[in-house]
Amino acid sequence: MSRYALFGRSVSKSLSPQIHAAFARQTGIAMEYVGIDAEPDALDAAMDAFAASGGRGANITVPHKEAAFARCTVLSERARLAGAVNTLRLDEAQWYGDNTDGAGLIRDLTGRHGLDLRGRRTLLLGAGGAARGIAPALLEAGVRELVIVNRNPERADALADVLGEPARAHTRYWEDLATIGDFELVINATSAGRYDGVPLSLPFALCNDMTAAVDLNYSEVAIPFLAWARTAGLRTIVDGLGMLIEQAAESFEVWHGVRPDTDAVYALLRQQTPEPKAG
Repeated sequence: MSRYALFGRSVSKSLSPQIHAAFARQTGIAMEYVGIDAEPDALDAAMDAFAASGGRGANITVPHKEAAFARCTVLSERARLAGAVNTLRLDEAQWYGDNTDGAGLIRDLTGRHGLDLRGRRTLLLGAGGAARGIAPALLEAGVRELVIVNRNPERADALADVLGEPARAHTRYWEDLATIGDFELVINATSAGRYDGVPLSLPFALCNDMTAAVDLNYSEVAIPFLAWARTAGLRTIVDGLGMLIEQAAESFEVWHGVRPDTDAVYALLRQQTPEPKAG
């Protein structure tokens, strides 16, 4: 039985093991998938021990996506562009890194939720590994403008530089949020609320009648941002459950060459994690 894992901080509540178990049953592939807690200074040792024990591949979640990128000998083009990985595969004792976050988000928003992203002025909150994974995909999906705001402005500037499209992707300061206009898409890629963080305090001036609010987090971690979106009266509010399942399916295909069906898994897990409602 092949072994796979999720590396991150406080991963015991992650739905990823349940998702991949469902994919394995669906496709008839024998695999084990476990969560492995690792602090940043212990990630290298944890990855080495996993490989030595027969590990074949892994997912990477916060806060390790950029650190894992540095461990990879071979990278996919989308991982190289993002500067972060969320999917690892061990090929002849060398780590191959990919990033399926962007593809997972776009598939969820356009396919499951029917959103047309073309022409949308988009605000991306955060510039860490999650934001790096989705930013190139948003540009490819046709958003009109991508404004990146991060509490550490240097990280936002670095992400914008990597994207290399200054006319479409640029940064503003967090303190400017009340004065940068409104957006048709607001995406929370921060981890506020994950580690006893301060809930997001965002101005309602960011919204218009067409604004969709998307949090890459799900479950209780997404409550602060989704509560803001509901208070703003937004009609389209999306949490990160669908993206989680879609990026997992992309990872599964990287490992096994087979893409599982996601709709049944989404329906099952949506019962456990009710979809956020506006109003």
